[in-house]
Amino acid sequence: MTQENPAAQAPLSDAEGERLMRRVLWRLVPFIFICYVISYLDRTNVGFAAISMNQDLGLTATMFGWAAGLFFFGYFMFEIPSNLLMQRFGARVWIARIMITWGLISMATAFATGPISFSIARFLLGLAEAVFTPGVYLYFTYWFPGKWRAKATAAFLLGIPAANIVGSPLSGWLMEQHGVWGLKNWQLLLVTESMPAVLLGIACLFVLVDTPAKAKWLNPREKAWLDQRLSQEQQAIGASHGNTLRAALTNPKVFTLAAINFCCIVGSIGIGMWLPQIIKGLGIDSGVVGLVVALPYLLGALAMTMWARLANRSRHRLPYVVSALALAAVALVAAALLDQPVLKIASLCVAVASILSFQATFWAIPSTFLTGRAAAGGLAMIVSIGNLGGFTGPFLIGLIKDATHSFSMPFFAVASILLVGTCLMLWLGDPAKQQTPHGQGQTI
Repeated sequence: MTQENPAAQAPLSDAEGERLMRRVLWRLVPFIFICYVISYLDRTNVGFAAISMNQDLGLTATMFGWAAGLFFFGYFMFEIPSNLLMQRFGARVWIARIMITWGLISMATAFATGPISFSIARFLLGLAEAVFTPGVYLYFTYWFPGKWRAKATAAFLLGIPAANIVGSPLSGWLMEQHGVWGLKNWQLLLVTESMPAVLLGIACLFVLVDTPAKAKWLNPREKAWLDQRLSQEQQAIGASHGNTLRAALTNPKVFTLAAINFCCIVGSIGIGMWLPQIIKGLGIDSGVVGLVVALPYLLGALAMTMWARLANRSRHRLPYVVSALALAAVALVAAALLDQPVLKIASLCVAVASILSFQATFWAIPSTFLTGRAAAGGLAMIVSIGNLGGFTGPFLIGLIKDATHSFSMPFFAVASILLVGTCLMLWLGDPAKQQTPHGQGQTI
């Protein structure tokens, strides 16, 4: 009879646990990051397509803003049900379903013939992609405790600038191509940039693992350590804040965070969707627009990485969240007031970088007081209500631009909404703070 090795059954040391989490992060996050890059590219590349598509389809600025924003209305309608379905069927299958269907619908958008068909395609694309982002946040709660979840989230959100750093020059180049496969330049752009979503969706079935318990690349000691850490954290959160769907959907903190996210996304998607046309309107050559649009996101990638690192090292995350959103508002006001193209572009760079820095620090907050079904419903609620900002931002900018024939007043309007979000964040304070029996609070 063989005797078990006691060392094989002993729990992991702190150093071994840190090495394990680094391995888990590198095993899962890079693939999810690539999926997010394609996701963000597919939802925003119509901003480049619009340079010639709007004329072909007969779209005014208001009509384009409305139709482009319908993506987020569809996202809003199906987000919470889809997140709960992901919890039932597992992330591997559900994320694969999301990516394959959104890739096919994004391709179909290239064959819109007018405002109505384009609007329908954008709405269906939102339905197809619903829950991808909150689903990933939920997925991270299955794998990453504490600070590692914040690191995974920050790395994941780098997909936003990465999509623009890579996608903007590519989109600009594709818009210079005419007659390839018998397609117009904007049709070629939409078809080409949709193909990776379908391929990555198929790859999800082979790369992702639903939970640590199902991971063949973890040994029993590693599974036990990770399960214990996650269980302890979820029990502590559940004891303080509840872990049911009802607890999340009746928690005013969830709705306040959703409103703050709405304000941010008005700026993020509103500016992002119109940025190619804003840059083109400064008299910049079409072939260079893609490179210029990539610049704010390149700076944003550096800024959000640094900002998230500083916030993670601090005992108080709130000042970093608030100041990033406030700076974005100030930068947009500067962009509205400045006429010189270089200074206007510099102001837009600061605005985009600040919004990205806000997002990199904001998304570590909800998981400090949401777990279980509360996390599934709460995260979906925050993202889904927030994503209505993705409808409001492009439509608002288009509406005001048609009325004023300038982007200055739209910048003032978006800056005002960002300031509302800043005030809401200050009013909410630290949503995870609880009074312990000894009267001491916890900080994010």
